[in-house]
Amino acid sequence: MKGPVVIFGANGFLGRYLSHHFLRKGREVVAIARSREGVAPEAMFLEWDGRSAGPWALALEGAALVINLAGRSVDCRYDPDHRREILESRVGSTQVIGQAIRDCRIPPATWMNASTATWYRHAEDGPQDEWDGEPGDGFSCEVARAWEEAFFGAPAPAATRKLALRIGMVLANEEGTVFDKLAHIARCGLGGRMGKGRQRVSWIHMHDFIAAIEMLESAPLIDGVVNVTSPDSPANHVWMRRFREAVAMPVGLPAPAWAVRLGARVLGTEGELVMKSRWVRPRRLEEMGFRWRFPNLVPALEDLVAREGIDGFFEVPARRALGVRPWTPGRRLKTA
Repeated sequence: MKGPVVIFGANGFLGRYLSHHFLRKGREVVAIARSREGVAPEAMFLEWDGRSAGPWALALEGAALVINLAGRSVDCRYDPDHRREILESRVGSTQVIGQAIRDCRIPPATWMNASTATWYRHAEDGPQDEWDGEPGDGFSCEVARAWEEAFFGAPAPAATRKLALRIGMVLANEEGTVFDKLAHIARCGLGGRMGKGRQRVSWIHMHDFIAAIEMLESAPLIDGVVNVTSPDSPANHVWMRRFREAVAMPVGLPAPAWAVRLGARVLGTEGELVMKSRWVRPRRLEEMGFRWRFPNLVPALEDLVAREGIDGFFEVPARRALGVRPWTPGRRLKTA
């Protein structure tokens, strides 16, 4: 039996799914977050403010796996205050966790820290991987670099293995997520290409994200940076067409770049989130022999249509959805 799993940001999107998964596997899960809301009921909840040491540090003693997912959402306008919050929430949480691990009598075996696939430069000529990829420019890339510098610079003991996870868009059929928002856009007939539509999209199905975390924990010789994405990075115009097909909407009006930027401003977010090209190759997972259940977007979307919400995700076995579901205005994707 593997030891405890400590998850920071356990009431966020990824943290909730990972908590449920490890609990279903019989693992002890310590959920550390600002509030109990959204935390799995079976997990041990410990409160923290995201920047200060506290009693939660005792949970790190002898832990098998520590996963840090803490950080302010990037789904906002990048004004000066939000930029500061995004950066400080990632760097500060990582630094204080590192200090707590340094002070452990029995340090954790593995520390995984979230990062982002936006670390890489815009790629039009080919995919970027962990060995040959080049860092990009702009605010998102600056945050990614500072985040990883704080992680690898943290004074954790040599006995603790470090893995920085450069994660693409994680897809699960839940309200408010990327999947839900893009499906809604497609249902409204607005699911055409965004901008020129040539920008690449790096993503991963939630099933494969969880499986990758498990495999990385079980591979003691792997450390450093790992791209956690699907091997398939479709162009935006293909990406949106697949979402239209998933909701059986034959029409998809394109949105020029200015319209994307204007729409993002109205919605209180940034057009960069859909306009930046992310063409990322998960080379290290490939070299490890990782097998994706959903390496391509079409079967991934068909599967998620039938697995609504976190309960539906875990209760309905992963499978291909069959047939075409009729489209009706305002209809959310429901469990089959």
